[in-house]
Amino acid sequence: MKRSLLVVILLFICSSVAFAQEDCLAQESCGLSEDEITAYPEPNVTQLYADDELLNDRVYRRMIDVVEVYDAPNGNLVNTFGLGFNFVTVLSTSGEWVEISPGRWVHSSDLSADVAPSRFAGVELPDEPLPYPMGWILVNVYPSETPGGDPSEANPILLRYTTVNLYASVQVGDWIWYQVGVNQWVIQTLIAKMIPVERPADVDTERWVSVDLYEQVAIAYEGETPVFATLVSSGLPAWSTNEGLFRIYVRYPRTVMSGAEGQPDFYYLEEVPWVMYFDDDIALHGTYWHDGFGYRHSHGCVNLSITDAYWLYEWASSEFDFTVSEDLGAAVYVYSSGTYQ
Repeated sequence: MKRSLLVVILLFICSSVAFAQEDCLAQESCGLSEDEITAYPEPNVTQLYADDELLNDRVYRRMIDVVEVYDAPNGNLVNTFGLGFNFVTVLSTSGEWVEISPGRWVHSSDLSADVAPSRFAGVELPDEPLPYPMGWILVNVYPSETPGGDPSEANPILLRYTTVNLYASVQVGDWIWYQVGVNQWVIQTLIAKMIPVERPADVDTERWVSVDLYEQVAIAYEGETPVFATLVSSGLPAWSTNEGLFRIYVRYPRTVMSGAEGQPDFYYLEEVPWVMYFDDDIALHGTYWHDGFGYRHSHGCVNLSITDAYWLYEWASSEFDFTVSEDLGAAVYVYSSGTYQ
């Protein structure tokens, strides 16, 4: 019975793909023409680029295994870091010893090599709406020639983090396939789509940020106008980021983040940059320890590249009145445009 059902399901999927492919070959509505695509070959956005000075103003290293901390090279034991996802910054070195904070030293063999922060950065948006939706490619991929088809090396490879126009879409089974070029189609699971939203009625700040948990995309707005967009990494299923409307209530250019002490998922992160807390201990912040933007990755916070976190931190500063101690910052609207399957 199970085998028969599986055969029926597979036949249905195959027939759906075949129908979509045949339909695209026969119907003009399948996608845009070469002339239409050539007239607007890429999104009209301003790509930001990583600033080496900003990325490399600290040296980050990960602690390996259990790490003993001393008050000086070959000095007295003062502390022990247990197993966990632990990162520190390097203040100085002396032979095989590394100073991780004033008067706190560990042996260099207990630390990884220098961590290289992600060079990914988002885009500034034009004043006028984009003529086609925009998205980011999430993995290196050869686009298929038709919706539902196999990747085709006849097409140029699209690299991770490439911005693309989404010219048209076709449903194949449970998934949408997007046209990203002439005879180039990519399944939605390999694309993060930027979806601007209407300003929620309760947003009472001129500058505000939307975070789409489904697409893993954040957009910054001035009034009704989106001005910046980028990929993020929100909370994993066990530590999901809460949906709702919030206000940034405190921010730090650098701060320590830690949690789950004594548990298998313990983490300790020194000098997390460009942090803006908006939901209790959940924040928008820069991230130096991974390059997984576009996928859920965190304990609930909204991870950004350092470049993007700095951009948002500076941009959102105008919403703070530093002469008013109880003043709140920009609104943050967290929602899901779809449901994970």
